[in-house]
Order: sequence, then C-alpha cells, then structure tokens
Amino acid sequence: MKLENVVAGFVEGSRGKDGLALAVLLKERVHGRLTVATVQPPLWSTPGPGRADESAWRAYLEEQATATLAQARELAGADADYVTHAHRGSGRGLVVLARKLEADVVVIGPAPGGGKGRVTLGSTADQLLHSSSVPVLLAPRGYGDAPPAGFDRLTYAYRRGPCCDAALKDAAEAAAALGVPLRLVTLLISGRRRAKIEEEMLLRQRDQATADLRAAAHGQGRDVNVEIEVLEGRNVAEALRTTSWLPGEMIICASSAAGPLRRVFLGDTSIKIVRASASPVMILTRQH
Repeated sequence: MKLENVVAGFVEGSRGKDGLALAVLLKERVHGRLTVATVQPPLWSTPGPGRADESAWRAYLEEQATATLAQARELAGADADYVTHAHRGSGRGLVVLARKLEADVVVIGPAPGGGKGRVTLGSTADQLLHSSSVPVLLAPRGYGDAPPAGFDRLTYAYRRGPCCDAALKDAAEAAAALGVPLRLVTLLISGRRRAKIEEEMLLRQRDQATADLRAAAHGQGRDVNVEIEVLEGRNVAEALRTTSWLPGEMIICASSAAGPLRRVFLGDTSIKIVRASASPVMILTRQH
C-alpha cells in the first residue's frame, strides 16, 4: 500500500483546517506529495436565461476558489500543489480528481455540526465512502487546532473474513511506511443483560477472537511490530472506550463485502467505529 500521493479536499474554515492538518502530517511522514483541492460547481452547460450571467458566475467561482486556496496555502505552505476542480458533487469531484492524479489516499475534514474530537460524516464523505477507488482518511473535528507531532500507532479493526484478511496486508504496509506499530483489535458486542448460556457463548467468542488475532498477527512478518487486543462492550462506542488511544493514533477499517471490488464502501460496523472514534479513521478499498 502506497501513501506518497496525498489529495486533500479543502473548504474554508475549521473543517478544512482539520483535514488539511492531517493531510500535511501524512505527507511529511511518508515524504510524499500533497495536492490541495477545492471542488466548485460547474458553469451552466445548456442555453437559457442564466447564460447572460455566465461571466459573472464564472468570476464569482474564480474569486471563491482563489480565496479558498489562499487560506489553504497559509496553512500548508508552498510545498504543495493547489488545484480547483469543477463538479456538481464535492465528494464525487474528489473521486474523479483522485483518479486523474493517481492519488494514493484522499483526506477530508469533518462535516459541520459534530462534536469536538469526533468524525462527522456529511454528503462529501458519503460520496467518497461509497465510490472512491483509493482509501479515504477522515479527520475529527478540532484536529487542526493541535495536531500531533507524528503518528504513534495504527489500529486495525479486524474480524476474520476475506475482506478483512485481504485489507490487513495494506494496514501492515501502512504501519511499516509510517514506522509505527500495528494494533489489531476485534470488537465484541455483549449486550446489556446476559444469561449463563450467553456468558458461556461470549467466552467462546472471546477465545476465538483472540485466536484469530494471534493468527493474523503471526502472518505479518518482521516489517512491523504487531499488538492484539479484544475490545468488549455493550455497543461499539463503549467497546472503543475500554482501551487507551495514543495522541497520534489512526484507526483503519476494511470496506464492506457488500461493496464493489477496488472501491471504498462503508459497512454498518465501520460507520459506528467512525462515529465513535476520537482519532482519524482511514477506510481501505475492498480487495477481495
């Protein structure tokens, strides 16, 4: 898995700052290339009364794009490329641009309205997370206020199966590229009340999850230090709170088997992980 060619979708304000800070950090750690993009609506394509205002509309869009990229340049500096891309949908526009630039990963900030320290999904993320041909990296709100000095660890949400096993190689390669440990975690959702037979079943599930994690960790070779952990709670958010998270943590999730090959497709559990995470989350493309 390569991470050297990074595309960051940027909008004015704190949301753009959060995503851009994460993109800059990733670019610096892999000594890669960063392209900062703003997606603008296209000009009118059919004749009509609005055609008379096309020059004014064009001037307005150019003014907006210039101001947006000027703010991005103040944050990211001169060591990046800055582009404007026209498309009706911001997420779909980033999908097209990433394909054109042969990007390795697309990075965006949170949607408006979310809580501080949380990843919030909006229309841009929704479009990316159901059609991107490269991994998508999501920054939590406030990430740009005090970004970490580097990445400390990658945590991969693992459950034995073709999709997770295929994406595990990419997660291990990403950890090796960043020079950080890889932690494999499996989430066990236990419910609120449990009868004795349910307790026994949960114990078997816990043992099986641990065995699966050990087998997965054993197959990763010597390029990366691998840790394993089973996280248990009454729901995904509670399970994630049962462990420690480093300042420079990144969570990685595989795409759902319900999605198309070589595309990102966010599954139900991954959605819950994204919404509960206080760390950046990367969704990999489906490889199997």
